[in-house]
Amino acid sequence: MQPSADIIILNARILTMDEATPKAEAVAIGGNTILAIGSNDEVESLKGPETRVIDAAGGTLLPGFNEAHMHIFMGSVGLRQLSLYKVKGFDELKAKVDEYAAANPNLKLLLARSADYTILSETERTTRHDLDRVISHRPFAMISPDHHTAWANTKALEIAGLLHGKEVGVGNEVVMGEDGLASGELREADAMQPVFDLSETGGREGLGIGTGGEPESVTPQERAIDLDIIRNGLAYCASLGLTSIQNMDGNLYQLEILEEIEKTTGLPVRVRMPYHMKNFMPLTDLKEKAANWRDRFHTDRLRCDFVKMFIDGVAEGESAVFLDDYAHKPGWKGDPLFSQEHLNEIVTEADRLKLPVAVHAIGDGAVRMVLDGYEAAVEANGKRDARNRVEHIEVIHPDDVPRFKKLGVIASMQPTHPPGNAGLPLEPYLSFIGRDRWPLAFAWRTLTDAGATIVFATDWPVSPLDPMGCIHDAMTRQRWADDLPDQRLTLSETLAAYTKAGAYVEFMENRKGMLKPGFLADIVLLSGDVEAVASEDLAAIRPVLTICDGKVTYEKPPV
Repeated sequence: MQPSADIIILNARILTMDEATPKAEAVAIGGNTILAIGSNDEVESLKGPETRVIDAAGGTLLPGFNEAHMHIFMGSVGLRQLSLYKVKGFDELKAKVDEYAAANPNLKLLLARSADYTILSETERTTRHDLDRVISHRPFAMISPDHHTAWANTKALEIAGLLHGKEVGVGNEVVMGEDGLASGELREADAMQPVFDLSETGGREGLGIGTGGEPESVTPQERAIDLDIIRNGLAYCASLGLTSIQNMDGNLYQLEILEEIEKTTGLPVRVRMPYHMKNFMPLTDLKEKAANWRDRFHTDRLRCDFVKMFIDGVAEGESAVFLDDYAHKPGWKGDPLFSQEHLNEIVTEADRLKLPVAVHAIGDGAVRMVLDGYEAAVEANGKRDARNRVEHIEVIHPDDVPRFKKLGVIASMQPTHPPGNAGLPLEPYLSFIGRDRWPLAFAWRTLTDAGATIVFATDWPVSPLDPMGCIHDAMTRQRWADDLPDQRLTLSETLAAYTKAGAYVEFMENRKGMLKPGFLADIVLLSGDVEAVASEDLAAIRPVLTICDGKVTYEKPPV
């Protein structure tokens, strides 16, 4: 006799992501698994005296969203920072900063996020002098949406020891002005970190992605602050319908905080973390740290089972790596953060240890280097089901498109990133990459048609975390010119890229990412029918219930 359900959801428009049974109207949950999927009558037969019954009222019910590329600590900290999302012009910027400064008189560093490269000018780069006009008596810095560039005022540069410049790692730069002093622009993590060290968290949120290291010393009070920040960020994830997140920066400090949350109040979302491999780290770290972390953190709720790397930066910061010159800067293609030989060595060793690899690659030159690295690992170790990834793939050369299917490499892409989407300006991106590269920029359709598996995500806090906002951006993307191909996917493909594909890349496709009996009960119920509304209205459909591991982790308060 089948046990009674703990939760039954009726009258839903269920998109199961299971090709065998693509649609249903009711689901029953028992413990942390799905007991049944089917009609209202079929599922209601599992109702017991203690069963909670929920009326979906015709809303779409999906497997819980899987955010396949994000930064939980940085994003959680960002919830407390000043947002400059869609802020434009000096007057609006100054008003926002003045208001934030007045409300936070004790902050050692005023830090703002989501500042467009063109926030003050379409043609001129922001300088410390511009920011001194905004605020000069307190240290102030603002971060670009992609988190690869920051701008600081003179006060912040002085206190951080950067005003007279500083030697930083390959691919990083403290940009200098004509007066021999720092201009205020800081490119990449090593250049930005001294300023972030002045913040409330001492820059600890950036260590996993910036230096790959651990905090030198953390007081119990500071750790309590960090734990509270991350706990708040995880609750925010659940409120958006997320049941799984794949973090793209990792250190032991974050893992141990997440482990503490799981052992006390419980993680409201499943977390997958990487070992972050930087270009100065010894190869032995993969065996002595990455493999050890994999063995230590290996539950359904918290895992550390892959390696993350950067091969380049971003196009707007002129640090992405292209096969040919930047359109606006003849003679400059960008410098990779690893040589091909060094990259091959790391990827091959990770593959030998059966650790999947995810590499940030923006330019077509960087994408080719990463694919070449994965091919080298196959030649050295033999072909296996590695499910390695390339992150972002903003530009790809046509010769490299079919290599994703051939090598079994996942294309991890962000619908919020194309210029013109999610409030992003068209410039300087389009001018920097040049007209010839536009047809294969953010080439979702091209890669999908070539047989690549695509996962979608936001790269939070680079872009807003909301999955429904991201799905809206995916479905409403506009072409930059009439002769360009339409790179959008269908709604069904887009939803799969946010659910089923996310589980596949984690090697969890037999346990989550679909709604079927025996699978983990990770579910999101939406306020409307996503198949019935226009693409322009998708973002208005909101999560009303999130269930992770059979437990309600978010429920919209009654009106």
